[in-house]
Amino acid sequence: MARYEFKLPDIGEGIAEAEIVAWHVKVGDDVAEDQQLADMMTDKATVEMESPVAGKVLEVAGEVGDMIAIGSVLVVIETEGAAAAAAVEEPIADGMAEVPEALDDMVPTTDAMAAERRATGERRQENMPVEADRREGEWRAAPEPFVSSEVETPPRAQPRAESDESLGSARQGPSTEFTQSAAAGGVEGLGANGSGKVLASPAVRARARDLGIDLAQVKTAGDRVRHADLDAWLLYNGGSVSHGPAAARRQDEQVKVVGLRRKIAENMAEAKRRIPHFTLVEEYDVTALEQARAMMNDDRGDRPKLTMLPFLISALCRTLPSYPQINARYDDEANVIHRSGAVHMGMATQTDNGLSVAVIRDADGRDLWSLATEIKRLADATRAGKASREELSGSTITISSLGPMGGIASTPVINRPEVAIIAVNKVKETVVVIEGELEIRKMMNLSLSCDHRVVDGWDAALFMQDLKSLIENPLRLLSMR
Repeated sequence: MARYEFKLPDIGEGIAEAEIVAWHVKVGDDVAEDQQLADMMTDKATVEMESPVAGKVLEVAGEVGDMIAIGSVLVVIETEGAAAAAAVEEPIADGMAEVPEALDDMVPTTDAMAAERRATGERRQENMPVEADRREGEWRAAPEPFVSSEVETPPRAQPRAESDESLGSARQGPSTEFTQSAAAGGVEGLGANGSGKVLASPAVRARARDLGIDLAQVKTAGDRVRHADLDAWLLYNGGSVSHGPAAARRQDEQVKVVGLRRKIAENMAEAKRRIPHFTLVEEYDVTALEQARAMMNDDRGDRPKLTMLPFLISALCRTLPSYPQINARYDDEANVIHRSGAVHMGMATQTDNGLSVAVIRDADGRDLWSLATEIKRLADATRAGKASREELSGSTITISSLGPMGGIASTPVINRPEVAIIAVNKVKETVVVIEGELEIRKMMNLSLSCDHRVVDGWDAALFMQDLKSLIENPLRLLSMR
C-alpha cells in the first residue's frame, strides 16, 4: 500500500489559492480513478477536482469555505502499486503545476503514470467530458450539462376534471376548482414530466415541505402541482388550508457562506462601502417598442425570439458614446478613470448559486438578433456553470432585469469597478394623458445608479432623456448603425 498526495494544480493564470466549495468524498471513502473529489472556486469559476488514482481517502485538507494554496495537498489517498507511490515523490516546481492541456494532466505524474495514462487515454477521452480552454493559458473542467427539473411557465387556469361532485376550494376562481376524485388521486394527470419527476414551482415546493406533504402523492389535472392542488389535498385529507405560517414550522439553521454567495457578499459590501451611489428613475412608454418587437418576432423564422432586453441594450449602446463617463471603470486606488471605447455589456444572471454577471463583448457592434443569440447563449452557460472566466469579467456597464417579476422601481448596486448600472422594472399598462385624451399605454421604469465620484446628476438625467428618445421611438432606434 502507498500514500498518494493529490495536490491542488494551477487552475488559472495568476491564481495563488482557491476555495473549497464542496466535498464529494470524506475520510474512509473508497474512490475510483476519475471520481470527483471536490469543487474548487476562484474568480467565480468553479472547477471539479477528480482523482487520478483509485484507493481509499485517508485525509482531506480543510472544510467547505477554506482557502487552499496552489500546490498544497488537497487529498491523501491510500493506493496500491509503485506508480502511485512514486508520484508522491514528484514535487511541483515552485509550488505551481505546469498549465495542463487536458484534465488528464491536472496533477504531476511520473513517467510510469504518464505511460499508463497514454495507454488508457482513448478510454478516458470517451468516458470523461473535459474541455480545454487554451486562451491565455487557462483551462477549466467542463461541468455536467445542467438539467432543470423545474421549468417556469406563466400561470394558467387549471382544466376542470369531469365528475359528478366537486369538493370546491378555499379560494375562488376556476384554477382552484377540483373534483373529489382529483384530490383523492383519481385523476391520471400527475404533475410530472415523462420521467415521473414532479413539476412544481419553488414556492409550491417550499409550502409542501413546510406542511410535510409529499408532492408525489398530490394529484393534479394539469401538468404541474400548484397551490390549488395542495389546497384540494389538504381538504380531502382533513387538513386545513393556510397560506400563512406553516403548521410544521421550519427548524432554525445556520448556513455557512461559501463559494459564489461569499463572493457576492464581499463584492456588494465593498461596492456600498466605497461607492457613493445615487439612483435616478425615469418612466418610459414602451407601447410602440412592444408593437415593433411583436412584428419582428412574427417574421423571425429560425432566429431566437426577441425579448425586451436586446432592444434596451441596443438603445444603451447607441446612447453611451455621448456619455463616455458612464461607460467607464474607476480605479479609486490609482485615482484613474478608464473610459472604454467599446461597450462590454454586463448582464446580471440569476443562477441556483446566486447572481453572476455574464459579459456581452462588443455589444455596440451587434444587431438585435445577434444580441438575442448572445444573451441566450451566455445565460444558458452561466446557469449551467459552463461560462468561462473571460465571459464573467471585463464589463464596462451592467444591465439587470427581473422581467415580469420586477418592481415599480429599484436601486441597483453598482458592479465595481464600473461606475453605472441600469435596472429594468416591469412593464405595466397605465392610463396616461396624451394631448388631452386618456389612453392606455404600456409603461416601464428604468433605474440608473451611478458613482457620484465620476458621474454628475445632470449628466445622468441627460443620459436618461436621450435613452428615452430611442426607446420610445423604435423606428429611430432600428435605423441607427
